[in-house]
Amino acid sequence: MNVLRKPFKYTYFNATLVLFAINAVFFMALRIFPHSVLYLSMSVMGMKMHFYWQPLTYMFVHSGWSHFIFNMLALFCFGHEVERAIGSKEFLLFYLFCGILDGLISVALYSVLGYNILLMGASGAIYALLLAFAVIFPRSIISIWGIFPVPAPVLVAVYAVIEIFSQIFGGGNVAHLTHLAGFALAWLYLRARMGIKPIKIWKDAYRR
Repeated sequence: MNVLRKPFKYTYFNATLVLFAINAVFFMALRIFPHSVLYLSMSVMGMKMHFYWQPLTYMFVHSGWSHFIFNMLALFCFGHEVERAIGSKEFLLFYLFCGILDGLISVALYSVLGYNILLMGASGAIYALLLAFAVIFPRSIISIWGIFPVPAPVLVAVYAVIEIFSQIFGGGNVAHLTHLAGFALAWLYLRARMGIKPIKIWKDAYRR
């Protein structure tokens, strides 16, 4: 058997809740020690100063309440379902693989582009979760603002287009490249680790 695709024995221990708890602890700690954000977020300078924990810790750092609430809501909405489908061990590997590598790629790209950024937040891993959810549950409907029903694969496509345009034409302090990298890494993980072809899944799901 290909070692890369060797599956874990299925277990479920609610890793989503564990991730939420870690995010919450970081969030409250940074309200008390705000200067710690410079050490726990991720940056080119941090890497040069050998802060090698940053590719992990940046995922648990959020800039404010809205940033934290949005990411944690998405973690609960998509994380629980994906974790139950693939098991907690596979879920954690997926989440950490996409999140850590996403941070490294993002900082490298922004450095090449000449941006001096402080990367923080679980958004890259969350976008990866959204794509995984859309592949595992291709016929699921997601209600935008509780009003507009959108098929999960369509939502992924719409978000991808929005992030591309936002990166090209500017979008404030949002790390659009990080979001796109999250999609790309999730795609790579599903293909290489799980042997899943997202496009084929979506075509088969909506074939009449």
